[in-house]
Parts: sequence; C-alpha cells; structure tokens
Amino acid sequence: MAKKKSGGWLESVKTILYAGLIAIGIRTIAFEPFNIPSGSMIPTLLVGDYLFVSKFSYGYSRYSMPFGPNLFSGRILGSMPERGDVAVFKLPRDPSQDYIKRIIGLPGDRIQVRGGVLHVNGQAVRREPMGPLIAEDRDSRISVRQFREILPGGRAHAIVEQSDDMPLDNTQEFRVPEGHVFAMGDNRDNSLDSRVQNAVGFIPVENLVGRAVFIFFSIDGNRASWWEIWAWPMAVRWGRLFSAVR
Repeated sequence: MAKKKSGGWLESVKTILYAGLIAIGIRTIAFEPFNIPSGSMIPTLLVGDYLFVSKFSYGYSRYSMPFGPNLFSGRILGSMPERGDVAVFKLPRDPSQDYIKRIIGLPGDRIQVRGGVLHVNGQAVRREPMGPLIAEDRDSRISVRQFREILPGGRAHAIVEQSDDMPLDNTQEFRVPEGHVFAMGDNRDNSLDSRVQNAVGFIPVENLVGRAVFIFFSIDGNRASWWEIWAWPMAVRWGRLFSAVR
C-alpha cells in the first residue's frame, strides 16, 4: 500500500513538471501574456489591458526564452517587423525591462518630429483630426487631441497629443542603423521612446520579444484590481476583451 502511495505522489510530480514544461514551451515559441502598466500607448492600449504577444512573428532570439539566457546571438527564423506593428522589446540599456511601443522606423529610415508632426524619410506623415479624448493615466484625467495617423504604406492608427510644442514634438533627424528599429508611443507627449536616445534609443532587432496580437482582459485599476472578481461587473472594460491590437 505504501508503494502505491509513493507511486501516486511521483505521478503527481511528473504531471506538474510536464505541465510546467508545456507552459514554458508555449510561452517561448508561441504566445506570452503581458500587461500594460503605463499610459504611453493611449489610446491603443490602456493601463490595465492584458494582452498576448506573438513570439513567432519576428523569429526567436535569446530574449524569447525566460530570463534571456545568453545561449546564442541574433535571431532564428527571423523576420523584420512591419512599420506600424505594436511590439514588445527588451530595453537596450536594461534588458530586464519590457517596453511596448509602435514600430515607426526600419533600418535605413530617417525619422524626425517637427511641430508635433512625424516625418519619415523627409516626408510629413498625414494625420487627420478625430476630436478630443479624455485620457486616463493612473490617477489623472486629461483632455487631449486625437488624430488618425497614416504611415507610409497605408497603415493607420490613432495617436493623442496634448499640444504640438512639447519637449519631444521637435527632434533632430534620426537615421535608423542596420539591425535596429525606431519605436514611439501613441501617446506622443507622454512616452519615453526612441526619441530619447540616452534612455531608449534605437532598438536592436535582437531585443524584439514579439508582436502584440490581441487584448484578452482589461480592467480599470481605479475601480478594482484584477483579482477582485466581485467588482468585475463595473471595473472590467468588456468592450476591449478579445479585441485585436492595431
């Protein structure tokens, strides 16, 4: 009888071990969940959004694996992101930090912001007014201007601007080096991104973790925490669940 109990215990350990390995495998090669802690991607992503990132979209690097072990360099089955993708990447100066921004510039591109207007390779990117938006970031609520920005190639997305005369609304021209990309937040006046060279700067392609695919959960943190299930009816943003990230 004791032997049978021992065998049952071993089977339970094996089951847990196998389940853990399967979860790590899925997280490494398929999809990884992330949550949004700041408002730098408003209005596309809100604080309290939980989303899945496709790990296979750009191939695999050391950062595709948990803890980013230095087993190899470069990317396996790699492909470049498309302009306009919303991507998660490891911060170049501190790979322990995950950032999520929109890919604006590809290798060889010239990127500049003048008077709040994005310029790619010397051409102003068209933006169309969409009216005001009340943006919430942690405990603050501000009214901002919302635009539909149309990137070269035709991909469009929404951005917000408080004004066209904020510190990052007039920049130098940046030339994206080979093997790197340039990323910006959709909340243009409240985003630490590639425009700040000594903080984020150009992002090595190796640092890309994956492409944001869809939001699977979203909760207003001012009303409840994710674990307060009894408060979900009023706190969950039901209309954002299972929506694609564009």
